[in-house]
Amino acid sequence: MNATYARLELLRTTRDYVSMFFVAVLPAFFYLIFGASQEFGDESFGNGNNVTMYIMVSMAAYGAVTATAGIGGMAAVERMQGWGRQLGLTPMGDAAYIAIKALVSVTIAAIPVAIIYVLGALTGAEGTWRAWLVSGLVVVVGATVFALWGLAFGLAFRSEAAVGAASGSLVILAFLGNIFFPLSGTLLAIAKFTPLYGYAALARYPVTGGEMASTDGGPPVQEALWIPALNVGVWTLILAVVTVLLVRRSRGRQ
Repeated sequence: MNATYARLELLRTTRDYVSMFFVAVLPAFFYLIFGASQEFGDESFGNGNNVTMYIMVSMAAYGAVTATAGIGGMAAVERMQGWGRQLGLTPMGDAAYIAIKALVSVTIAAIPVAIIYVLGALTGAEGTWRAWLVSGLVVVVGATVFALWGLAFGLAFRSEAAVGAASGSLVILAFLGNIFFPLSGTLLAIAKFTPLYGYAALARYPVTGGEMASTDGGPPVQEALWIPALNVGVWTLILAVVTVLLVRRSRGRQ
């Protein structure tokens, strides 16, 4: 039964063509515009990885979190609209339901990553095999944290519109999180406190080695690995606590 339900969930998600466009096609388009078509893409970080690859990883990260946030939001809405009670009549337990949603989340997140990485390989993204492998794994696995972002929106607003709000808010966070273009000065200081900053920086770390481009004409600066790692850890904890509190609130209303 679990395998059948997982297959049906994957089919249902991939047949939502509008959502899949924003998950898979739009980030790939962003990569082609902001990465593959730029003259400075051939510039190297000095470790065998170039700027085009840096942009490729950034756009893949954006696509992956959009996917997981949408799936997390829909999971919350489904449970509150009665689907949870329907599943309660079956042998499937809560642990199996969560595991299947996690599997679907990772699978869908891998779609934009695969598309963008293939495009990157065809359009001038250059890097070591370690940078390709590690950055891809971090992008896919790290994106699962943002299923909690979608869950929080779904539990808070209890409607399908919340799913769109969760995904849409990620666009703003991507700008603030140093994903779409490099920030500096005050904006960069603010960015380090936003949810997407640490995740994107960790994904790009195998490419950059911690080097951050400066937009004010100054020399590149080096960022320690613990800074994005701490950001990810703190935001994971915050989102987990918020989600638990919202689950308890929703149960109190029933």
